[in-house]
Order: sequence, then structure tokens, then C-alpha cells
Amino acid sequence: MTSPRLRGVIAATPTPVDADFRPDPERLVRHCRALLDGGCDAINLLGTTGEATAFGVEQRIAVMRAIAESRLPLDRFMVGTGVPALDETVRLTRAACELGFAGQLILPPFYYPDVGNDGLVATIDALVARVDHPRLAVYLYHIPQNTKVPWPLEVVARLRERHGATLAGLKDSAGDLAYARSIVTALPGFDVFPSSEATLGSATADGFAGCISATVNVTARESQAAWSGQGTAAGAAAAKKAAELRAIVSGHPLVAAVKSLLAARYRDDAWNRLALPLVALDPERAAALRQAYERRASVP
Repeated sequence: MTSPRLRGVIAATPTPVDADFRPDPERLVRHCRALLDGGCDAINLLGTTGEATAFGVEQRIAVMRAIAESRLPLDRFMVGTGVPALDETVRLTRAACELGFAGQLILPPFYYPDVGNDGLVATIDALVARVDHPRLAVYLYHIPQNTKVPWPLEVVARLRERHGATLAGLKDSAGDLAYARSIVTALPGFDVFPSSEATLGSATADGFAGCISATVNVTARESQAAWSGQGTAAGAAAAKKAAELRAIVSGHPLVAAVKSLLAARYRDDAWNRLALPLVALDPERAAALRQAYERRASVP
């Protein structure tokens, strides 16, 4: 029993929250269904955009369970399960495997600075040994601007050699295409996902497995056209438009901006809530974002 390989346009979904800043699974399920019906090949649940580090272990497992019970196709979901504490990472990762998710996205243990390569390798070794599940498919989450701890190429290569296909891929949220390409070159068959829709127009030629992006929540149609139309003028135009829409959104605090646009799309102010310590955009900034986004979205 192995997990299917994730490919293509993957949205890093936000997590709606209620008035007490707890995850709102009903809204989340509806949004995930809309993403899968609207151009996304898969979904990254409980990542950075999903504000996962604001939620406790039980809350995160409850979110996973709600998705699993929704009858959404779990072979199209990757779920963030990495936290600084190894035991909690093991528990979350095992829960993701047992519920049937296709992949588990693992942050490095990020509290202590200057974590050495041997410590990173030993952490994943221990995780794989303790979870010990046939559905385990580890995707390393490289976001050093947040964690201050990278997944160096040397570490990724050692782990791939030790664990084979169990180490399935890597999400690069650093926006460092030189880094992403170095891993593609060094590790044939290892799935690398940059974080920008701009890469989708030539993803296969560049050796990328797709892209995992927060802004795909609002660029899914254009992103899928870019992915499906690789090598064509239409695909290149779609990738350019998706990248331009991404740039508009990225000019604001990212999670708040994505949620603001979803609140407008769904006509549901509850989407404007963020888990503390993040806060929503002020009304003036939200209106400016919406106007700029809609202006560019309306132009072919």
C-alpha cells in the first residue's frame, strides 16, 4: 500500500477559523471541494498558509479527520505534520498515514539555531522508524525565511539514499529556483515543487512536479491552464497572468490577503478571521487588494 504521487497545481489552503480562533471544518471542506472542482490537482492542508503552527495537535488531527470524513479524495491531499517536537511530529504524521492522506509535509525542527546536518538526518531517520507505516510519504518543507533552518541539498541527498521512495519530495517556499534546480539535478525522480505559479509554464521541462502555492487559492484556473498548456503560447500566457495575480496578492501579508479575497469570493466575512497572532487586513487595504486583483483578473 503506497501513496500516489502528487503532481501539478497544488493549493496551500488557508484554514477558516471561528470567533474563538478554532478551525472551522465545514467552511474548510467546502473550500477544498471548490478548489478540486476549480482547477487544482491537489491540496496542501495545514501548512503555513493554513496557519497550522497556531493550532494544537488535537485541533490539527480534528481538521485531518474532518477532511477524511468528507469523502474528498485523500489521494489528492498533502498535509503538514512537522513541528519542533519529534513525538508530536510522529503523532501527527502517523495520524495522516492512518487516515489515508497521500503525503506528509515535514518542517525541519526549527527552534534551535544552527541545527547541523547530522541532526536533521537523525530527525527524519527517527520519524520514519517510529511512524513505520506503508502510507508514509515524506515531503520536506523548505521555508528558511520562516524556520531559519533549511533542508540543505546534502541532507536531502543523504535522506533519499537512506529512505528511497519514502522520501517522496520537497516543497521549496524560499523562492530560490537555483536551489530547487540543484535538487532536481542531483536527485532524478525526486519530486520538487517550487512555490510560484510562474514556474508552471515550463515545469516538466525544468524537472519540477508542479507547484505548491498559497495564491493558487485564487489563481487555480490560470494555474491549471499554464500546467496543462506547457509548451504552448496559451500556456505561457496563463503562467504570466497567474504570476501577475500572485504578485498583486503578495504585496500584502500573504495569509490575510488570500483570506480577504476568499471572503469576497464567497461573500462570507468569516473568511477574514485569522488565527492569532495574525490579523486581518484593514478595510481600506482589503478594498485596494480586491480592486487590483479584479482589474487584472478581468483582462485576458
